[in-house]
Amino acid sequence: MSINNQLAAMQEEYRTWRVVIVHDWLVVNGGAEKVLAALLKAFPQADVMTLVNFLPASEAAWLAPHRIVTSCLQRMPFARRYYRHYLPMMSYAIEQFDLRGYDLVISSSHAVAKGVITHPGQQHICYCHTPMRYAWDMKEHYLENARFRLPLMETFVRKTLKRLRQWDYFGASQVDHFIANSYNVAQRISKYYRREASVLYPPVDIEQFVLNTEPRDDYYLAASRLVPYKRLDLIIEAFKATPHRRLKIVGDGPEYARLAALAEGHTHIELLGYQPNEQLITLMSQARGFIFAADEDFGILPLEAQACGTPVIAYGKGGALETVKDIHHGDTATGVLFEQQSPASLLNAIEQFEEHHFQPQACRQQAEQFSYALFWQRLQILLGEVKRAD
Repeated sequence: MSINNQLAAMQEEYRTWRVVIVHDWLVVNGGAEKVLAALLKAFPQADVMTLVNFLPASEAAWLAPHRIVTSCLQRMPFARRYYRHYLPMMSYAIEQFDLRGYDLVISSSHAVAKGVITHPGQQHICYCHTPMRYAWDMKEHYLENARFRLPLMETFVRKTLKRLRQWDYFGASQVDHFIANSYNVAQRISKYYRREASVLYPPVDIEQFVLNTEPRDDYYLAASRLVPYKRLDLIIEAFKATPHRRLKIVGDGPEYARLAALAEGHTHIELLGYQPNEQLITLMSQARGFIFAADEDFGILPLEAQACGTPVIAYGKGGALETVKDIHHGDTATGVLFEQQSPASLLNAIEQFEEHHFQPQACRQQAEQFSYALFWQRLQILLGEVKRAD
């Protein structure tokens, strides 16, 4: 079934349902927001509730047809810049949303959205991007990078995170059905919440990426928000040791100054900052390869690169195991996975990468397994299972 037909079928089946989608926050157009946009296309009648909405108008046209309700945090001092600092208040804020009058509640959650309070007769389906990583499996990593300057601040934060884990576990118990964005996340839902989850991969907008079968430029590309866990520092260190290879990095974020200092004096490494989507796609389609060093829950950028026919070098853990086919797949391989988050392991993977001939068509075919049409088809099946179970 075509994309338009599949979407029309979804819309028709649920057009009489009163639907609300609860999303953690709207600050940047990231992977979670792409899933939200796909859900809103399936439910054009849906309202959106979110803790804060600071998306610039130029980036929020896709939200225009929908009623957006924000929480009390929207009006807090300095919330636009420091909304994350209100983490201790987020559980309270999310519980204040009034969900009376809705048949279906979908929480799009990587933080607290799943903790909304629903009512008898309502279905609450949580599309879980990840259990709260800074409260669960990456707690020590986040604390290590926090660089606390005030006495006893770390003790306070640890106690806050403990209370947040307790609240998060209870909130998860109130969800009727979990949908995970990958088998990787489904396993963590099972571990931390003791709940089973169906799997529905995030969609890739295949249509906006043109397959490039022409000879490539000689640079490698990395792109992401510049935050510590994305491990752009690892990529830069690896390329500092191999000056005959070029690296371009796209993205902005709190790590930009540190990464720029790390790359200073190495003219073969370029930090391009934020780039419009059209320019990012051009850079992807012309790159020799796309490098992804994060232990990501899913990771949509490697699939977008493959949609351009560009093979990927990725850290072999987390979502990359489900999106990149390594060289053991022969002619259908779409990249190389490296075993450790270290410059040496990445350099070894680059050498393997350069010894293998990747087929752009194979990369494209892999990305097509994550299309919007398949997303909506799978969503319709999962919702049907929920209705039959009730």
